[in-house]
Amino acid sequence: MLWIIFALGAALAWGLYGPALHNGQVQLGSPMRALLCVGVAYFLIGVLVPVISLSYQGQLNGFTVKGSMAATLGGVLGAAGAVCIIFAFRAGGLPTYVMPVVFAGAPLVNVLFSMLLHPPKQSPNPLLYLGFLLAASGAGLVLYFKPAS
Repeated sequence: MLWIIFALGAALAWGLYGPALHNGQVQLGSPMRALLCVGVAYFLIGVLVPVISLSYQGQLNGFTVKGSMAATLGGVLGAAGAVCIIFAFRAGGLPTYVMPVVFAGAPLVNVLFSMLLHPPKQSPNPLLYLGFLLAASGAGLVLYFKPAS
């Protein structure tokens, strides 16, 4: 059950990501300056930490082309998501609107794509589709009833 602590850590980090990124974009006066800072942070955490860790463990070898391509695609998608969020802010979206759309939509996309990649052995429980509706409705309710700033 240790995974739940890390999952909650990701939820906390990504829940704070939008407001922090928006604030940085406003303070810097440019979405591209904010994206550059995101890139620096990705480099520091996403490159230096694993290089140091793998080096310390003597595991800086063993990369495969297929695995490296798949993991790099994941990184590209993560960075593309950050760019989309930055441009959503640039186009006038506020974190209280943008982030609920992102965080309600992402699990739906994830489950549908995962089912495509790994088709279920049995037909999904109909409550899955109710969950899709509830997630979309929940995002709509959050957007509609958000507190005024």
